[in-house]
Amino acid sequence: MRSEGGLVERWRSLLTSYNEVAGHLERALQDGHGLTLSEFEILDRLISQECEKRRMQDLAADMYLSQSALSRAVARLERVGLVERAMCEADRRGVFVVITDAGLERHTAARKTHLTILAEHLQPA
Repeated sequence: MRSEGGLVERWRSLLTSYNEVAGHLERALQDGHGLTLSEFEILDRLISQECEKRRMQDLAADMYLSQSALSRAVARLERVGLVERAMCEADRRGVFVVITDAGLERHTAARKTHLTILAEHLQPA
């Protein structure tokens, strides 16, 4: 088993790497596409599913955002027409998020930037 100090150092190294890449992604996505990293991740997760819509609670379970942070990010995306919200007819408490055509276009452009930054900053496994 690894020493406690070794585990802590590995954890700190992982955090440093994440923060560096996330910072580059945040700047490039914001400057080039008007999206935060969280907003891009929401769009990316919406299109990576084989269904056309996702329940907010399912999206929250897959992401690193709290339910309230996710709600605020989805509200920002909705205000600029990149997603729409719809009520679940089977369960009136449920809310679906659906990517719009404009959201798909923005994601397609931003995905190139996202992949470029990842390729620049992540070493092959």
